Amino acid sequence: MARRVIAWSVGSALVLLIALTLAPLVGSAPLSVREAMIPGTQDREILFGLRLPRVLIAALAGGALAVAGLMFQTLVRDSLADPYTLGVSSGASLGAVTAIFLGWSGAAGPMALMGAGAVLTAVMAIASSGRRMSPFTLLLAGVTANSMNIAAILFLHSLADYGRSFTIVRWLMGGIEHPPYSTVGLLAAVVLPVVALLFRRARDWNLLAAGEEWAEARGVAAGRLTKLGYVAGSVLTAAVTCLTGPIGFLGWIVPHALRLRAGADHRLLIPCAFLLGAAFLVVCDTAARTLLAPEEIPVGAITALGAGPFFLLLLRHRPEE
Repeated sequence: MARRVIAWSVGSALVLLIALTLAPLVGSAPLSVREAMIPGTQDREILFGLRLPRVLIAALAGGALAVAGLMFQTLVRDSLADPYTLGVSSGASLGAVTAIFLGWSGAAGPMALMGAGAVLTAVMAIASSGRRMSPFTLLLAGVTANSMNIAAILFLHSLADYGRSFTIVRWLMGGIEHPPYSTVGLLAAVVLPVVALLFRRARDWNLLAAGEEWAEARGVAAGRLTKLGYVAGSVLTAAVTCLTGPIGFLGWIVPHALRLRAGADHRLLIPCAFLLGAAFLVVCDTAARTLLAPEEIPVGAITALGAGPFFLLLLRHRPEE
């Protein structure tokens, strides 16, 4: 089993490395790598000032969403769960949409974090009973919160003027800007420790996926572990959503596709979900900024359009059950 984990992890790392190497070289403007190595040149500014930080943000965001989706699928034992299912992403979206509606577009990020935090607190309060957290109640509370948030977003959108309405729609489609390196570092400081913490508990996630009774019979505090997984997945989702807006499909398809092909061992799933989710969003964002250059396609549209046919093909050729 250890060899299989290593093989999948190395393969996933190679896929990400290729994506990280090639993506900054692709764009609407021609780029000379030799010129980019010379200080003060335009090519250097394009490569290291614009494209590279954007690629790094895409990698961190894609990896975080894939791991968050994996955690939510494990907690509720439902392969259809993703960062939207339990309400965190829609809560962040509602916070950002509220800021845009009120004319506080510059505060969309902080308001997104507040929205995600409010949903996280409410869902945990509803799903918790003492030290336990029911996965079934967690799923129902999350789905209900998600529906209410979407209804509120549609209500605010219907009342917004044309300019704010356009901004709201654009934000809801998801997008990656050209961030400063400080933003890349801040996101990495949130995402990487959370992913590392989840990976350290990989054995416990395997036990929890088999059922709470099974996990507790083997010394795992299932209630506390469920809370940890929900909080960690919510933190990853909120950190990404406040920067990029909601990016759909990725948090569902990457972990689900991995389960179909690689099995259910979280020692393999967590690192591979992060690496392949990162590579997937890097490729999608590269397509978003180049296909109709100089115009950009919202990356959320690319993830849905690209992932849908791929996943249907994967289901077509899945191993027989």
